[in-house]
Amino acid sequence: MFSTVLIWSAVHPHDRFTWWLEVIPALIGVLILLFSYRFFQFTSLVYFLVLIHSCILFIGGHYTYAEMPLFNWFKEIWGFERNYYDRLGHFAQGFIPAIIIRELLIRTSPIKNTKWLPVTVVCMCLAISAAYELVEFTVAILTGEAAEAFLGTQGDVWDTQWDMLLALIGSIISYWALSKIHSHQLKKLIK
Repeated sequence: MFSTVLIWSAVHPHDRFTWWLEVIPALIGVLILLFSYRFFQFTSLVYFLVLIHSCILFIGGHYTYAEMPLFNWFKEIWGFERNYYDRLGHFAQGFIPAIIIRELLIRTSPIKNTKWLPVTVVCMCLAISAAYELVEFTVAILTGEAAEAFLGTQGDVWDTQWDMLLALIGSIISYWALSKIHSHQLKKLIK
């Protein structure tokens, strides 16, 4: 599925520059997972979540986050002021890394059985989101108008704050909703 969506995404994207900016994080992440698989295997939940996040990035890269057709349809039907696919992407930016970080910390750190684990996971997800906003800012400074589709602000002066808030909410919901399933998979993996 990963390859299929990637190939579809690469065929006549809305803007090739934006496509690369959106797709590169998924490609880097998957390469890291492939190269580390021999000595560090994650749970199937992590691999599934990475696949979902990659698909979100590939779709956003193909259409741009401001022009994703399904969310344009939602915009028209419900009278939204903007295309909210960008918000879904930033929610996922917290939701998916939360489980990846949780697994890394449980398997490699001394905080695995402490109350600091959820706090650390959520804070790290927020830090990733803030770092990504700085990447967007840097791309905008370096490329000017060429970064407009990548930024996806759609005229919203609070876009950066919304992006980080949604990543924060995504990480909290992910930790709360998936920890039990994740812990079960970890027990089976670590046996």
